[in-house]
Amino acid sequence: MKKLTAKEEEIMGLFWEKGPLFIKQLQELYEEPRPHFNTLSTIARTLEEKGFLTHTVYGPTYLYQAAITAEEYHRGTLQGVVHKYFSNSYKRVVSALIEEENISLEELKTLIEEIEKKKKS
Repeated sequence: MKKLTAKEEEIMGLFWEKGPLFIKQLQELYEEPRPHFNTLSTIARTLEEKGFLTHTVYGPTYLYQAAITAEEYHRGTLQGVVHKYFSNSYKRVVSALIEEENISLEELKTLIEEIEKKKKS
């Protein structure tokens, strides 16, 4: 999955939250000073080239909509982090969380229960 810039992620968040939008509607979601229409249009086209948005033509304008869900994006991003920083080892991820005390014993037990349930189904 291709990476997104911070601005692209912000815009995708709006599409995931609001659903299909015309660029003018997207622009109106911002407070003043709003990003320029052409800037948002360029970013939307880039997101479409990357496979994150699709569009439907309505006369001279496009209605853009998300091509993937937020969950699909986050899952792909997490996989990239695990691959890049933890040598594709989820065990190393959990070990790092334990070492940094970012995960409690109760949370770890809950994760184990979820894994066991998933394996049974």
